Amino acid sequence: MEEKYILSLDIGTTTIRSYIYNSRAEVVGKAVDQVKLEYPSHGFVEINPDQLWTSIVEVVKKSWQDAGLSAGQMTALGISTQRSTFITWSRSTGKPFHHFITWKDMRADKLVKQWNDSFIFKLFKAGAYTLYLLLRSKRFKAGSSLKFMNTQTTVRLSWALQNIAALKDAAHKGDAMFGTLDTWLLYKLTAGKLHVTDASSASATGFFDPFTLQWAGWCTSLFRIPVDSLPTVVDTAGDHFTHTDKSVWGHEIPIRCCMADQTASIWGSCCFNEGDVKLTMGTGTFFNINTGTSPHCSVAGLYPLIGWRLGDEVQYVAEGAINDTATVIKWAQNLGLFDKPEDTAAIANSVPDSDGVCFIPAFSGLGPPYNDGTAASGFIGMKPTTTRAHLVRATLESLAFRTRQLHACAVAETNYEFHTIR
Repeated sequence: MEEKYILSLDIGTTTIRSYIYNSRAEVVGKAVDQVKLEYPSHGFVEINPDQLWTSIVEVVKKSWQDAGLSAGQMTALGISTQRSTFITWSRSTGKPFHHFITWKDMRADKLVKQWNDSFIFKLFKAGAYTLYLLLRSKRFKAGSSLKFMNTQTTVRLSWALQNIAALKDAAHKGDAMFGTLDTWLLYKLTAGKLHVTDASSASATGFFDPFTLQWAGWCTSLFRIPVDSLPTVVDTAGDHFTHTDKSVWGHEIPIRCCMADQTASIWGSCCFNEGDVKLTMGTGTFFNINTGTSPHCSVAGLYPLIGWRLGDEVQYVAEGAINDTATVIKWAQNLGLFDKPEDTAAIANSVPDSDGVCFIPAFSGLGPPYNDGTAASGFIGMKPTTTRAHLVRATLESLAFRTRQLHACAVAETNYEFHTIR
């Protein structure tokens, strides 16, 4: 029997990875490249789309070379991407109006605070709570505790629509197209034939309602997001993704799956049953719980997401996140506390404790259970006896303590008993 190969492409916040699997799920080829983040202004975190596209095309080619295979031997392509990072482009020319605005970008921070403190939003939440008291609908209970965050796409997209003149003009003329990274990638891979996103990526934007499985009309109206610019929301897997255009790699490759990276990690960790939980620590720390066929209603900040949608099957996830895991480590490295991240364990273990020093890992604010976007990072409890080793230990402990807080939040908000974290 002829061997079959699957191409797997993952585009995270820091790396692009291409893996080729054979029919026995063995890796036969791989290649990795770095995502080049740009910081044009204070709080701005961007990705150049042209540079990213070139890197994606090349890293896939290198994985084939590593496997000794070609595009024509690929049976299917599966994709996972970072979430909430978005771009807009012209419907008529296909050219972007700006670079990718990533999920770590803080340019809309003032807008986030203004909206959360605004009378109209407080009135909205009060109305949602009243409806919850009358109807006992989890959807309205969730709405009563809703809070805008920088990591969501909503307010950053609103900022772009207000501040990027070409986009503002195009949106008025109906010439603007919006997409998270997965949408843009599918658009590029199919030479402009597809303008879609899967349900898992849509749910991470902040303006897709996981309860109704539609773009939230109240939110698009409130933030004046042109509905005609939004992609069609499709199932996570299926033949509706069609295939890559020949112009990309010289041969058509069937695209069979496109999924948000954290929910792809849930799937890859085999968290298929309600109550299963996985924890990943990379650019951020993400604590995800499979909540079955019902979206989670949170009052402490666990975010309800769609894990995947396959026909009539919709699997939901509750997520708590620490956004600055890698940022904290990189900052401490740049500060000179250690030369390489792998040195930190030995340095931290060289002292019995942190000598009372604590570090607050909040470069992007604090998530659940605090949900305080104004929180700031810093060491507290420093004294004349404090050494570099104490600071390193406090830094590492801060990430462990915040992860423990996510766990405590999940236990308090759900009826699940977590015996195993994958």
